[in-house]
Amino acid sequence: MEDHSIYTPFSHEDLIPQPECLEIPRKKERFSIGIPKETNNQEKRICLTPDAVEILVNCGHQISIESGAGIGANYTDAEYSEAGAEIVYNSQSIFEKPIILKVGPLTNEEIEWIKPNTFLVSSVPTYALNKKYFSELTKKRITAVGFEFIKDEQDQLPVLRLLSEIAGTTAVLVGSELMSTVNGGNGILMGGVTGVRPTEVVILGAGTVAENATRTALGLGASVRVFDDSLSRLRRLQQNIGQRISTSTIDPKELSKALRRCDLAIGALRGNSRTPCVVTEHMVENMKTGAVIIDISIDQGGCFETSEITTHDQPTFIKHDVIHYAVSNITSRVSRTSSKALSNFFLSYLLMIANEGGFTTVVKSDKTVRNGVYLYHGRVVKKNLSDWFDLPFHDINLLIV
Repeated sequence: MEDHSIYTPFSHEDLIPQPECLEIPRKKERFSIGIPKETNNQEKRICLTPDAVEILVNCGHQISIESGAGIGANYTDAEYSEAGAEIVYNSQSIFEKPIILKVGPLTNEEIEWIKPNTFLVSSVPTYALNKKYFSELTKKRITAVGFEFIKDEQDQLPVLRLLSEIAGTTAVLVGSELMSTVNGGNGILMGGVTGVRPTEVVILGAGTVAENATRTALGLGASVRVFDDSLSRLRRLQQNIGQRISTSTIDPKELSKALRRCDLAIGALRGNSRTPCVVTEHMVENMKTGAVIIDISIDQGGCFETSEITTHDQPTFIKHDVIHYAVSNITSRVSRTSSKALSNFFLSYLLMIANEGGFTTVVKSDKTVRNGVYLYHGRVVKKNLSDWFDLPFHDINLLIV
């Protein structure tokens, strides 16, 4: 007898109606967050504005802020108190909270105060840290997220991008001020004036910082030339700017010629560990008397051989008759704008994590959050930090199983 059965990859049991498996809704987490006052007098920013605090408090979260934490960004204790935050007057007690949110890295004293198994969110400026810093956090089994490592769904670095946009714009405005006569410059206006040669600006790099510096300088009427080793980055910058500008790869002869003519040079190159130093001391010697250098890359060593780290209190020095500005956290100069930008990000970041069940749950389920973690229960999970400070490396994907 001929078999008329139809082939199917499913068994008889598979074709029987099965009970539907519904996802168990995650219980929303209620956070208790401590925001300490920055002890470094060069750091004026704060991670949450009063408006952001009010939204978090209305969502059921508890926010404790050390008295005076917002003063650098011109936010008062009264504003935070009215938003629902608890104002804490004891520096040590703020570190008893299970989540600590701050801009700068912890000081030695703060590391002693922080409780074991705390969740820390802060920046990780490798140039300012040492092996002991991570070793002490490891002993306390801290889980830590770094601003520099947080990624979004498009695999971008949203916090770094925000701060880079601000840094690029600020660099041009600072340079414009330093070129004025009252600051020892040549008395040049950063802007186009009828019948007057435009200010010449050289920008090293073609990333986010350089793009915003270029956009700002062009908007003020300057003549801009951009140097970078990557043709694709130069092409992308030109497309994003939306107009033709002078671009070049970093050829020493061309760069030296451009630096001799320029009124303002901005260093915005980045490297994997250290910024490539592409401007030699001899090139700086040949620059105009009274020309200005803004080295934004100074936090990674700087791309000018003559650069030395300066502070907001004493932001400039003169070498070979050229004014140098090399403040490592230039965005702190515009602390309120920077704080608002950080707050906009961390408000949505914290709400998303809370709604998904808390840090412990989300680190396991969400790759974008996991990307930001550099310490997981006291273990270093970022390869570059492990290599830089000679610390044992652990794969976070194996630790969360």
